[in-house]
Amino acid sequence: MQNLFTNIPAQLPDELFTTLLENNQLKIERIVCRGHHSAAKHWYDQAQHEWVLLIQGAARIGYPDSPSVELCAGDYLHIPAHRRHRVEWTSTDQDTIWLAIHYG
Repeated sequence: MQNLFTNIPAQLPDELFTTLLENNQLKIERIVCRGHHSAAKHWYDQAQHEWVLLIQGAARIGYPDSPSVELCAGDYLHIPAHRRHRVEWTSTDQDTIWLAIHYG
């Protein structure tokens, strides 16, 4: 058994991506942010759908053609394949922990 809240380094210069389960159709990962955000003008444009659940912290996801979405612990969001998006900000006073499921 493992725990989503363990094995997080004290120093976190970059986002931490940990693959929890993966096969040819599915990837489940934990993402830990500590004030991290997407680089200026960087947009994710993923080939797979992504469903994310914010476990802890807070964040804002931005889109180039619609309003941003703010998330807090317990909020989840579906991002269809090729839906351009970026992380505009994450909490700086606590770790933001995501559970991300990539599929399709």
